[in-house]
Amino acid sequence: MRRKAFGAVAAAVAAALTGLAAPASAETPAEILQAAAQAGVSVGYPGVIGLVRNGEAAQYIHAGYGNLTAKTPADPKARFRIGSDTKAFTAAVLLQLEAEGKLSLDDPLARWLPGSVNANGNDGTKITVRQVLNQTSGLPDYAADARFINSYVANTNPRQAWPPQTLVDIATSHPSLGAPGAAFHYSNTNYILAGMVIKAVTGNEPAAEIQRRVFEPLSLTNTSFPTSDPSLTGNYLTGYYIWLGVFYNDVTVSNVQAFGTAGAIVSTEDDLATFERALLSGKLLPPRQQAELKTTVPADNAGTRYGLGIGLSPTPCGLAWNHSGGVLGYFNLWLTSDDGSKQVLVAANENHLAGVATRGQTTLGNAAFKAYCAS
Repeated sequence: MRRKAFGAVAAAVAAALTGLAAPASAETPAEILQAAAQAGVSVGYPGVIGLVRNGEAAQYIHAGYGNLTAKTPADPKARFRIGSDTKAFTAAVLLQLEAEGKLSLDDPLARWLPGSVNANGNDGTKITVRQVLNQTSGLPDYAADARFINSYVANTNPRQAWPPQTLVDIATSHPSLGAPGAAFHYSNTNYILAGMVIKAVTGNEPAAEIQRRVFEPLSLTNTSFPTSDPSLTGNYLTGYYIWLGVFYNDVTVSNVQAFGTAGAIVSTEDDLATFERALLSGKLLPPRQQAELKTTVPADNAGTRYGLGIGLSPTPCGLAWNHSGGVLGYFNLWLTSDDGSKQVLVAANENHLAGVATRGQTTLGNAAFKAYCAS
């Protein structure tokens, strides 16, 4: 969930586009993803799961274990923490609120959150809701601050309170990264503030608004937004943190307040695919807000761009919407065509929050793009 949460996809894109040739005719998308899952396990992932969908036809892949102690196979129907993929859910709610006339994306943050952003050149009177959603606010990332990240990774108190304003205050204790609207800087702070705006506008907790506006209409019955309970129940992947390349620590129970509307949602590959298809195809938003969702800004020098909670990357077979999510113990990424008809998703149950994309993340990212283009 540090800056590399989206950067991992950008790194995977760069790797995938370097010398990427069309897959051999005998390789189906599922075969490509399955081979990568097995390769991911061979380089340290306990387990890998994935989904390839073309229209209504879906194929599932899996390798390794969902739980190392019990030696249970990784189940592609299992729940896992989706991390930064949460951002698209949060953005969708704000876009719905705009469609209802309850706010404008061009409102300054200070209209809804007076005084919340006002330190070290970080000025909520100059930052708009849109700039928060497309990551051009210039706000530092609280998750890059040692006071936060060391506590989160140590995971000694999964129930520690992290009020949203506390996270914003950590971020704004650092100087602004630049003028609002000037450049893309991936920051979880933006989406914590997005959740705060949802509450200010509706009077309700953002988790409740996301439940009512997204989970329920789409029948995402295996998706939840935990706000205090750090445990997982039912059929889920056990999350691990690998230490020194040898020791696998079970970090399934981890702090959900730490990322909230920037990364707390728990879901499955099926539910996540359903949400992505609905979001990209226009099922959740009116045409004007759909256009705003897909209006992008440059995110790097490799052609990757960022919309509102979703990324857009060039591939040998055209542009693909995508995002990744990485929290303690879990890493995943997804790709979806513009109409939502073609999808590739993959997830693994280990993440030690390395500062750069790990070998496993690059392997899965590379394969996801190849599988996408093979479908």
